[in-house]
Amino acid sequence: WELVADGLRANPAARALNHTTLTATDGVKVYGTWYRAEHPKALILLFHQAGSSSAEYATIAPKLVAMGYSALAIDQRAGGGLFGENRTAKALGREADYLDAKADLEAALAWTEGRKLPVLLWGSSYSAALVFLVAAENPRGVIGVLAFSPGEYLGGDTTVKAAAASVRVPVFVTSAKDPKEIAAARAIAEAVRVAGTTLFVPQQGGVHGSSTLIPLRDPKGAEENWTAVQAFLRRVSP
Repeated sequence: WELVADGLRANPAARALNHTTLTATDGVKVYGTWYRAEHPKALILLFHQAGSSSAEYATIAPKLVAMGYSALAIDQRAGGGLFGENRTAKALGREADYLDAKADLEAALAWTEGRKLPVLLWGSSYSAALVFLVAAENPRGVIGVLAFSPGEYLGGDTTVKAAAASVRVPVFVTSAKDPKEIAAARAIAEAVRVAGTTLFVPQQGGVHGSSTLIPLRDPKGAEENWTAVQAFLRRVSP
């Protein structure tokens, strides 16, 4: 992959298409980047962790495209500059809490309507908690959920577990190689009542959130984590 003036250049079957703007139900403008595969199997919605932005997926999304999946990565209003500028948070000009950002995830899901593709929801840290709420409340068209380092981040002791119990699609759950994170992920994964749900506990490495798939951040575990993700994606969207 190489950076060029109009985005990411790859083989002819995969490229970053463009930047896009969505509107949440409360009127907030949500900025995103759409990575398009030529003949996509599904569309993956990519949501970042706290203090972060869609740039969290700058190396992850192109790999998904090469696997045959289109992807939309958004800047949620609860975020920052960990990987690059968060355009939504900057334009909003004020702090937003995690639950406020649920409207941004829902705007991304609404954006998929009419695209005639099955949808997977992918969350990182606090958004890995939010994806369970969104999937439970919007089952139509969603075929799977991937949650990287989920926890009870939304103001209640069982909010996420209760939502996970209502999800009706297969779920992939993983975490950092940390006892507390593993326990939090396990509790949520075990609440899901759907066959094909995967709890992946990293053995070689593992860091918080979707960063576990970035070799520069997880040099020991990125490959192992990618293998587990690819196996799940092949199963739910071959």
